Amino acid sequence: MNKKITLSESLAVLVVLLAILGVLIIGFHLSPHIPILISFMGLLFYGRFKKFTWDEIHEGIISGITPGIIPILIFMLIGILVASWILSGTIPTIMVYGFNLVSVRFFLPTTFLVCTIVGITVGSSFTTISTIGIAFLGIGHLLGFNDAMTTGAVVSGAFLGNNCSPLSDTTNLSAGIGGVNLFKHISSLRYTDLPAFVVTMIMYTLLGHQNKAADLSVISTMVATIKENFWISPLALLPLVILFLGAIKKIPAIPTLLTGFTTAVILAFIHEGNLSLEKVASILMNGYVAQTSDSKINELLSRGGLMSMLGSASLIILALALGGLLIKYKIVETLVEGLRSKINRPSRLIGFTALSSIGINLIVGEQYLSIILPGETFKNVFDKENLDKMYLTRTIADAGAAVNALIPWGVSGTFIMGTMQVNALDYLPFAFFPILVPIFTIISGFFLNKKVTSKA
Repeated sequence: MNKKITLSESLAVLVVLLAILGVLIIGFHLSPHIPILISFMGLLFYGRFKKFTWDEIHEGIISGITPGIIPILIFMLIGILVASWILSGTIPTIMVYGFNLVSVRFFLPTTFLVCTIVGITVGSSFTTISTIGIAFLGIGHLLGFNDAMTTGAVVSGAFLGNNCSPLSDTTNLSAGIGGVNLFKHISSLRYTDLPAFVVTMIMYTLLGHQNKAADLSVISTMVATIKENFWISPLALLPLVILFLGAIKKIPAIPTLLTGFTTAVILAFIHEGNLSLEKVASILMNGYVAQTSDSKINELLSRGGLMSMLGSASLIILALALGGLLIKYKIVETLVEGLRSKINRPSRLIGFTALSSIGINLIVGEQYLSIILPGETFKNVFDKENLDKMYLTRTIADAGAAVNALIPWGVSGTFIMGTMQVNALDYLPFAFFPILVPIFTIISGFFLNKKVTSKA
């Protein structure tokens, strides 16, 4: 028996893996860790059955996990950042100021729009979600909005902003894969991301108008409680300003996050004279625990800390190890290559490229691979069909990075669940932009058919 895996065999393996994940996670409502571990174990012994050596299997695991080392470190730093920003009053200050600006009826579209603007500015969906996103989650909770609904709006705005930002790593990666000018790539997104933005804004406006649970007198009391227990001052926004400056100056995420939480800790020491080093270290490690007279505020502002992200980190390691084996066995490559023979018109090329990105998100859970693998596989086909590479870069951006937010075992989905403490399957129905943008991308392929036909 040799190591070669056929197209039909690759498809069968992926169907079994997705069935295991789907049944256990969706059907039995299990945390993704154990279903992925079961899938990993099955795939590992399948590799031995196909005569891969243990050394080769270990190489696949290592190569799969390696790209996740920096994101995992960033996750841990974000956990520390969140705890320090609550301690310093940064997130409570954003919440209090936000109450004065946000209308109850237009809360969801405002959340979506502000997170979009912040996402474009900082070029990072993770940073947007872990800072402004948490503040909006708190505001929405006090206004009577379902946490999953608010999280959906935050995620939609953060990933739209990330998609359109010249500072975003996934945006630059998408443009680089196709060798397309960065701003030409971003400009091409207006045909897919703009319609998705408009429809998403309309849906959040309609959804927001249905909410009548807000009691403004109760909210006023809660704001007073926040002011009583936290430092509320424009100076508390300094760590946020530093974060924005770091993004604008294109300083990498790790030094920016380190500076952001260090500034917050310094502010906390300045504001609270009796704050001890031991207490700060405990908060950064285990998270901030709010102790106010209001249980809702305690629930909202008790979060963060390095330990809070270890569950997410372990899930990412398992998912990337699984993906590493799929790539080592050439299961993903065989399946994607098998699609190339089915392409004979632009709509199919766009559609297959988009579905490949979505599929890699589902089976590997890694947003960079969902851009790189389809991009490298199909870019020669775009040349063969005489199609501008901007159609390729737009497709892998829309169906790659954005969709990753919807996958419970994906890097982005795992991060969102850990940071917002909302299950991916709960916020998924309200994350309109990541759902809509790949649909508009696939539809754009049919308009491209007409364009190519008219030229002919």
